[in-house]
Amino acid sequence: MKLAQIASNLEVRLANGSPDTEITGVAGIEEAGPGHITFVANPKYSGAARSTQASAIIVAEDFPEVPTPTLRSKNPYLTFARALELFYQPPSYVPGVHPTAVVHPSARIGKGAHIGPYVVIDENVVIGDHAVLLAHVVIYRDVKAGDNFFAHAHAVVREHCRLGNDVILQNGVVIGADGFGFAKDDSGRWHKIVQSGPAILGDAVEVQANACIDRASVGKTSIARGAKIDNLVQVGHGSQVGENSLLCAQVGLAGSTEIGKNVILAGQVGVAGHCKVGDNAIATAQTGIPSDVEAGKVVSGYPAIDNKLWLRCAAVFSRLPEIAKAFRAKQ
Repeated sequence: MKLAQIASNLEVRLANGSPDTEITGVAGIEEAGPGHITFVANPKYSGAARSTQASAIIVAEDFPEVPTPTLRSKNPYLTFARALELFYQPPSYVPGVHPTAVVHPSARIGKGAHIGPYVVIDENVVIGDHAVLLAHVVIYRDVKAGDNFFAHAHAVVREHCRLGNDVILQNGVVIGADGFGFAKDDSGRWHKIVQSGPAILGDAVEVQANACIDRASVGKTSIARGAKIDNLVQVGHGSQVGENSLLCAQVGLAGSTEIGKNVILAGQVGVAGHCKVGDNAIATAQTGIPSDVEAGKVVSGYPAIDNKLWLRCAAVFSRLPEIAKAFRAKQ
């Protein structure tokens, strides 16, 4: 594909270089070679941009000039993501029901669906148009899912759960498994609390591999429109996750947690039960949140504190042996 055509498709400006440069694929800045297009989003990598073997680079509008042909964009990372779509087409799946699939007669499946090998769809399930359910997906009874539902192999959706349009479940996802609810009886034994409430996913939610979104004991567990749930995330029963929030790998939400809109919880963040995290808040990796977090705050550490304060504390922590030694010398 010619560089000029790529610039047109991506709606970006070709700042320098021949419009007839042939581009055959995309690659990272370090791995790129002739024929590749790559990207740099941070000016501190201008050195790598100068030494790359790529045939073209996607950069920000104000990125320093480099000898390599550049496509200048207001959002280089998003532009690079769209460039990937020009060169990689995911597999397509022919509509039809595999002969090994088990579909209950009462289930209603929309037009254009692909139902793969050993898929099980229980009674009273309703799935919209153009669904793709790959091998060994299991849909329990009374589930409702919208159009363009895509479930990769071994995903499971439990009874009474609700999924919006354009929902993607990666491999091994479990939607609506029982929440972790037990009450101790007089003899000291744990009595299981029935988990009666469904898990509900809004439009354009993606849940990645082996993540679990538990059903609620009462009420519902809710993941709002556009939220993205990474691998190995645990969303506890009765929790709510707001629109366009990101829960990164190994995040854990205890029961009845409330996460606002546009929140980012980085890897291995843990949130205690019944806590509220406000809109646009960010928790850096491995933060432990035992209490509410105000909207717009950036927090770190355990217990979670303001990120700038945590950075100062971390700087002091590495000097504690030296400080203690100096203190003892003065005694």
